[in-house]
Amino acid sequence: MARTWLSIRVELVGGRGEHCWPRPGRVFAAAPTHTFTDLAAAIDTAFGRWDRAHLHTFDLADGALVVDAGTWDDLPQVGEVHDGRALTLDRLALGEQLAYTFDLGDDWEHCCTVEDARIDPTETLGIEPSEPMPFWGWGELPDQYGRRWSADDGESDPPPNPGLADLPPLRPLWGTNWGAS
Repeated sequence: MARTWLSIRVELVGGRGEHCWPRPGRVFAAAPTHTFTDLAAAIDTAFGRWDRAHLHTFDLADGALVVDAGTWDDLPQVGEVHDGRALTLDRLALGEQLAYTFDLGDDWEHCCTVEDARIDPTETLGIEPSEPMPFWGWGELPDQYGRRWSADDGESDPPPNPGLADLPPLRPLWGTNWGAS
């Protein structure tokens, strides 16, 4: 396969009123025929979003807005608005930057940069995936709702660290107090 796919660097700028530094990021391989909705789903998966019942947008460098029109009650009336389910990534130019925002209440903002060179997905990933796919990444990802453990109510102190004592003895040291505090 030729070098026809885009390499798109996505960095999490912040969300829930906080900025991330250093910014965690992922680099995606994406075909020009993939849609913006496909890219949004790949970003949300790679950044650990488990509650997808939120609106999202892409702000393009030319001022256009890309939305998943099927999830909006009233489409924004700001300049040029595109349906992300139909608009494909071939609209993007090498070196172009755009913003992706997930959850328009918590505003998980991402800076996306189309890398300067196209890639061959088979050479880069070892496969040609059916949707955009991350192939490089770094950084710690915050929980979508800021939860630090499964029963976190946002006010309580974390439970005591049991070490490995709460795990079944399936691996060495599991089932022991190793690492307890």
